Amino acid sequence: MLLCSPSAMNRRTFLKISAASAALVGCSPNPPKRKKHIAVIGGGIIGSSIAYHLTKGGAQVSLLERNRLAELASRGTFAWINATWAKQPRHYHEFNQAGVQSWKHLQSELDIPVRWGGSLEWFTSVERQRILQAQISEQIEWGEPATMITGDTLSELEPNVVFGNVDSVAYSPNDGAVDPVLATRKMVAAAQKEGASIRENCAVETVSTLANGQVQLNTSCGPLIVDDYVLATGADAAATISLADIKIPQRTTPGIIVITQPMPRLINRIIVAPGVHIHQRDDGRIVLGEQDGAPDNTAHQMRLSHRPTSFPDPAFAEQHASRILMTAEAFVPGMASADIEDVYIGWRPLPLDGHPVLGRSPNQPRAYLAIMHSGVSLAPAVGELVAKEILYNASAATLDEYRPDRNFEEIRRY
Repeated sequence: MLLCSPSAMNRRTFLKISAASAALVGCSPNPPKRKKHIAVIGGGIIGSSIAYHLTKGGAQVSLLERNRLAELASRGTFAWINATWAKQPRHYHEFNQAGVQSWKHLQSELDIPVRWGGSLEWFTSVERQRILQAQISEQIEWGEPATMITGDTLSELEPNVVFGNVDSVAYSPNDGAVDPVLATRKMVAAAQKEGASIRENCAVETVSTLANGQVQLNTSCGPLIVDDYVLATGADAAATISLADIKIPQRTTPGIIVITQPMPRLINRIIVAPGVHIHQRDDGRIVLGEQDGAPDNTAHQMRLSHRPTSFPDPAFAEQHASRILMTAEAFVPGMASADIEDVYIGWRPLPLDGHPVLGRSPNQPRAYLAIMHSGVSLAPAVGELVAKEILYNASAATLDEYRPDRNFEEIRRY
């Protein structure tokens, strides 16, 4: 396999995704002579981005989703596009910066609504606020146009938000938010227009290696013979074991997402307030994400053991939604008149060290893993880089930190 190492190109230049792709292609002396047939397993925002970019690159693509498109992790995400203080260490922060820029390109290319304007974040603890100030200083040093703002500036940016007695708020102006289900469908539609095959309610059960080096995917909708396959299976840790013969340690956690009925414009930016995340889409719907997650006790562990995406009954869902909405109302009083449209339990894929897993399985070389954290922020960048690696049998140095055979050590900065 050809290695496009930092000696062959400047690492930061590679992180500019359009330049990175051109450089990666340039590192491959043997472009593909025939269309590779590649299966993408998983129809969320990551799988759809990879399928779209593979199709753009000339591959024959089959996208296989065992449920419906964007019904699991992608539907249950807050969908905040960012490269903020939590994206540590620096190589991961730079990767997310590239992801933000890639969204701007993809937004224009596929007419995907993305609401830009930045994010505002603060904490109630004096000590945590002091740490935040230091983290924002670090962001500035790394090239992120973040700053701490106060008083009148806050009122000008968000006149309908109550910031309370906080002295200062972190402002990250590059951030945005997207409807992840709509974005997924836009990418899938574009891939399909270029000839990709889309199969929903189609589960991949086993994989067989053929004598000619291809693989046969044995699925609930019939066998499929391909040259390579991508596992974009999110929080399903069992899939990498059964289909790629590798265990990826994850600490997947649930979170509740609440979406309101459309409302008049109340907020312009992403509000990351104590206890709740809030943003308002262009269609007027307000999206709420709970910060704390489920209590760590035996009862909740039993209820969540099968990773449900919905509550056992509507009354229970309404109770949780009302609790989260009440938290949000303390910061955005205008939400008191909000009507709830949807309540969903999201399961975010989270490899143990908090970073993506990108690359071929060492035990099944036809299997390429794309198991994400920061799936929304990184989706367009990952889609393009993964497609180039597969199509040109090359290796992008940018992704070297995220290979599946690395040593996973828990990072508690997330």
